[in-house]
Amino acid sequence: MATSASRSLWKGAISFGLVHIPVALHSATSEQGINFEWLDKRTMDPVGYKRINKKSGKEVDKENIVKGVEYEDGQYVVLSQEEISAAYPKTTQTIGIEMFVPANDIPIIYFERPYYVVPINKGEKVYALLREALVKTQRVGVARVVIQTKQHLAALVPWGPALILNLLRWSDEIRSWKNLNFPAEGTEALGITEKELKMAEQLIMEMSSKWDPEEFRDSFRDEIMRLVEQKAEKGEIQAVAQPEEAESVRSGAQILDLTELLQRSLKSGHKKDGEKTAGPHTAKAPARGTHKRRAG
Repeated sequence: MATSASRSLWKGAISFGLVHIPVALHSATSEQGINFEWLDKRTMDPVGYKRINKKSGKEVDKENIVKGVEYEDGQYVVLSQEEISAAYPKTTQTIGIEMFVPANDIPIIYFERPYYVVPINKGEKVYALLREALVKTQRVGVARVVIQTKQHLAALVPWGPALILNLLRWSDEIRSWKNLNFPAEGTEALGITEKELKMAEQLIMEMSSKWDPEEFRDSFRDEIMRLVEQKAEKGEIQAVAQPEEAESVRSGAQILDLTELLQRSLKSGHKKDGEKTAGPHTAKAPARGTHKRRAG
């Protein structure tokens, strides 16, 4: 397992009912693929990308570039930077839980990117309470969160001592399987016999083992890094200056009295089965049409 980053990527609070839990997000994964950087072989300087007019082949100055969204084939609607900025969701610094659902209700295809949620500002007790309550009820929290001006749907999932915030894909990002040719469910449609099924089950059980992610390696990355280390040992190293990225640090929320807030949340009359919870932390989703997704 890769080592988790020590610096937080986001600070704010988990919010449900009237309860706020101050937390920080830490990346739970890291990209381990090979990143081949473009370099100028004459100077060993990084090579960037130019803004090129695809029709004329000429470079375009930044001030002459506008952003457009393809509405129909070959037809674009141009939006100003002011219009785009106004459409960005309001940064609330909260992981606003809108409902709790059974842990197995969310299909795996929706899960996209996990983050460790770490309590801060003396939020350990209420953090642990929420974690244990989720485990006991076998529920996960469905929430909205804004990270770097982008709104995400997310699931708050207990895992060991941690709460994991797993960003989810929006429903219109999931492609339908209706036009794909899958065999019918069950064994009868294709004439699968009981003997064949038992043999397949036996083979699966014989090949079964306890999950150990350390047993699996990216062979391409290992081979490339072996070549890199060989060249480095021979002194074949070139210095390349890279710009440093600044970390954005935001303040966290303060924790209030837990018992009082839980009592007030229960008395405020939250949703019954089938009803949607409403509250100051609940942001309405923007209209999601069928047109192509906006460029960032």
